[in-house]
Amino acid sequence: MALLAAAALVSCEKKADVVSFKINNQLTPEEKNKGVLSPGIMWKFGQVSDPQLSPDGKQAVYCVRHYNLEENKGVSNLYLIASNGESEVQKLTDENGSDTNPRWSADGNSIRFISNRAGSSQIFEIALNTKERKIHQVSDIEGGITNFEFSPKEDMVLYTKEVKVDKTPEDIYPNLKHANVRIITDLMYRHWDTWEDGRYSHIFVSGFAFGRLVGEKDINAGEAFDTPMAPYYDISDLCWSANGKSVYYSSKKLTGKAYALSTNSDIYRYDIETGTTENLTAQNKGYDRTPVVSPNGQKLAWLSMETDGYESDKNRLMVLEVETGRVDEVTKNSDPGAETMCWSADGNTLYFISGQRATYQVFKYANGEVTQLTKGAHDYTSLVSKGEVLIGRKMTMSMAPELFSINTTEGGDKQITTTNRHLYENLRMGKVQERWVKTTDGREMLTWVIFPPNFDSTSTTKYPALLYCQGGPQQAVSQFWSSRWNMQLIAAQGYIVVAPNRRGTPTFNRAWLTQISGDYAGQNINDYYSAIDAVKKEPYVDANRLGALGASYGAYSIYYMAGTHNKRFKAFSAHCGMFNLESMYGTTEEKFFVNYDLGGAYWERGDKISRTYDKSPHNLVQNWNTPILITVGEHDYRIPYTESLQAFDAAQLRGVPSKLLFFPTETHFVSSPQNAVLWHRELFDWFATYLQQ
Repeated sequence: MALLAAAALVSCEKKADVVSFKINNQLTPEEKNKGVLSPGIMWKFGQVSDPQLSPDGKQAVYCVRHYNLEENKGVSNLYLIASNGESEVQKLTDENGSDTNPRWSADGNSIRFISNRAGSSQIFEIALNTKERKIHQVSDIEGGITNFEFSPKEDMVLYTKEVKVDKTPEDIYPNLKHANVRIITDLMYRHWDTWEDGRYSHIFVSGFAFGRLVGEKDINAGEAFDTPMAPYYDISDLCWSANGKSVYYSSKKLTGKAYALSTNSDIYRYDIETGTTENLTAQNKGYDRTPVVSPNGQKLAWLSMETDGYESDKNRLMVLEVETGRVDEVTKNSDPGAETMCWSADGNTLYFISGQRATYQVFKYANGEVTQLTKGAHDYTSLVSKGEVLIGRKMTMSMAPELFSINTTEGGDKQITTTNRHLYENLRMGKVQERWVKTTDGREMLTWVIFPPNFDSTSTTKYPALLYCQGGPQQAVSQFWSSRWNMQLIAAQGYIVVAPNRRGTPTFNRAWLTQISGDYAGQNINDYYSAIDAVKKEPYVDANRLGALGASYGAYSIYYMAGTHNKRFKAFSAHCGMFNLESMYGTTEEKFFVNYDLGGAYWERGDKISRTYDKSPHNLVQNWNTPILITVGEHDYRIPYTESLQAFDAAQLRGVPSKLLFFPTETHFVSSPQNAVLWHRELFDWFATYLQQ
């Protein structure tokens, strides 16, 4: 399905300045000749997101983000396709702006979206029922907005933007204009990648008439809480009631130390007419998030975690009957919980995604029964439904996310977008093998083995192998596609990649998931060794050329194995990892995470807590003797960059061959295109030095 020519693009009533950005998604002759993934090619993949179905379910609008590596930036635009995939793709917007959050009008004649094409992020609208598709600006809100949703009757709009609530040093000392300080009196003074600055995300409600917003009301006025919740500020935390008289939202209405220690968020209902707010989930002390109202308004679904402070608890799928107040747990009889959901048109069926043995599948809940609709080695990440149509965003280790239609009666799916087909036609992907490995305690562990694209099973060639250590730590090694930790990209450098679902990964059973908390250096480390020891026995693996790499908890694993691996590995790489658990506890922002996973503060020193901190990787540095590459972003506040500095300094002082990549503008992730390419090149050069000589 080729993209239509420029004739399909829009004209804009309010012209933005012409920009020089050019999408660069074509392979060079040299890249075609090599035919395998490279760091540069990774940034030629279009990133598909946020599909939205038209009111009649016949069309889908979605976003595709493209990049230009030379310009070191990307832009997101809107695309249109028939929901059955049987039409040409139409590109609706051009690169004069970055466009997100598409939403259909109730009559299906236009699409509203957020764009920065006028300077700040505002709501725009594109008419589809005219020969020349023009864009006009709907909002002009000072400072711009981050999300929006129209009410069902389209007479109101809710949107989110930042509001200053707390006083800053400039307010307290207005005569000291050149002073530069943060005055801190409580915890959570920074979060994920941002320092607190007295500003919070709030929900606003405005009227809508004659194509423009009319007036505004801050429904969180005076609240020092982020809604939607930090650090992602996701639109899925907000929705209108079916009659447009109320707004449902999730928020964590805690501050300071209480915020740092708890995961207790709740679902709230705000009544537009009375201006009153009701907490619907006050009885639950863990996370309550992502409210979704059925089209008939009779039911409200949301995701709920039971345990306060445990951010990786089971995501229970809850359904409230609005009239009676009855609450049912859809996932009560299944071990894995849910990830996202949407309602059928009649409100009688709830579709949702759930993890199953290192994959993410689509299910439906109707008449009190749960039925699985999809099967296979893939991950579904989002769903949307209109009428009888259900589509979702799906990916595999060998395919970047695309849109698929899902058969809601017989099951199965059908691909409807092929955004990156022109790349796959010229690239060879390696085989992905599902393998079950026996662990040291007699369990079976699912391990993905990814082969180089040029792997020859008939050859006597032996390949070096890399053990991939997952972060989280409660995160599945599923069929994910990533521009950072991409299994096919790593394999394309000539490696057998071994990716185990060690203890602590979800999608299996609760015991498998929860075992890791309080035992970071225990069974899960043995699971890593079991995986690499099993695969290194294969005739195609060179057992003398093994390496290991990982990020976050995966980097903790690298640091720990560096002191315990007993000469298994010839090289390591660790990104943004925990090195000294005591300093990690003292500098991370969300204290509930370390309280739960490490058992408590290091000064509390009960038997279990002492065992956890005593097994901190920094206590094993005397055993380090293996070359290690360490990478980190300065704006990582979850695992502060000083952890990586400590590890590098220790390696240097021990005389261990080591290199540090310090990215001053990056966070827990390396997200800038050129920084990411540099990181990948350094990563692959590092392992080539020690494993491919």
